[in-house]
Amino acid sequence: MFKKVSRYWWCQIVGWSVNVAISVFFVSTFGKPGKLYFTSLILTCVLGLIITHIMRLNIFFLKVLEKPLRNQIIYFIILTIIFAVFLGIISESVDFLIGYNPERLQKFSKAERLFLSSFNALWLILVWNLIYFIYHYIESNRRQQLDTLRLEGVVKSLELKTIKSHINPHFIFNALNSIRALVDENPQRARKAITELSNILRSSMQAEKMETVPLQQELDIVKDYLALEHMRFEERLQIEMDIDDATLSQPVPPMMLQTLVENAIKHGISKQINGGLVRISSDFKNNHHELVVRNSGRLNGSKGINEEGFGIKSTQDRLNLLYQGKANFEIYDIDGDMVESKIIMPLQVTHSS
Repeated sequence: MFKKVSRYWWCQIVGWSVNVAISVFFVSTFGKPGKLYFTSLILTCVLGLIITHIMRLNIFFLKVLEKPLRNQIIYFIILTIIFAVFLGIISESVDFLIGYNPERLQKFSKAERLFLSSFNALWLILVWNLIYFIYHYIESNRRQQLDTLRLEGVVKSLELKTIKSHINPHFIFNALNSIRALVDENPQRARKAITELSNILRSSMQAEKMETVPLQQELDIVKDYLALEHMRFEERLQIEMDIDDATLSQPVPPMMLQTLVENAIKHGISKQINGGLVRISSDFKNNHHELVVRNSGRLNGSKGINEEGFGIKSTQDRLNLLYQGKANFEIYDIDGDMVESKIIMPLQVTHSS
């Protein structure tokens, strides 16, 4: 039965019991408490337990723990004062109903008694809130550390798969064949293509060392990739870019956009007899950074996933880990003959030197 009692209720019961024990100790040391004192003390502590539980429900309802730290402190101060007054009124009412300490009733006015009771209750509520706030603050930091460790663990465990997903062997072979064909025909373009391929390979190998990179850096890799693919598809591959310059400094997961573009070509353009269009856009919408890749073709139930089902799954997993559920990834058919992959990420504050 006791196993079903949550940690919170154990803390409540133990905390208010300790309050009763301390009060009895001090009163017994300096005087002789009567029966009404014990009745008043126990009733007040039981009511205090109920009132602090109601206060906790208000903390949940107002989502105090989800607010910035400064706002959390302000909310806790306000709630402490409100519920201290509430507990003071109830405590005074209990004493009046059971007839405890009649001398106090005659010595002080009603307003003075309420002030004294609320002032005494203030320290109890303040200690309760301090313990509650500190516990959740430490727990939040612990969860963040666990999430960081989990992210590092997942990245390491998926490193080989991720690199394999980024460096598609067929793409490399096709790129090398295209470069070989250019060596005699257009040596200058061949040298440039080698540089583009080198940039892609280098970025892919370094991707696991970084959580995010500026969008500009990611776009440079995507442009190198598209330039190499354009050698193979020629006029069958049309490329459009609509990039808001203000988004170029926004951090994005490395090689994520390249993975979506690669899927667009592999599962879209390459399956079209006449080729098609790949359109990349980046913009701010609804206080979020929105990255969109559109390509000619249809999902046909595959949702753009490569043979191992890894490219799209890794995109969603990385977003969930990096942004703790605040980012979203979607892929769907639009306009009958286009597929849209969309990443929505929270805005990040960037500093320019």
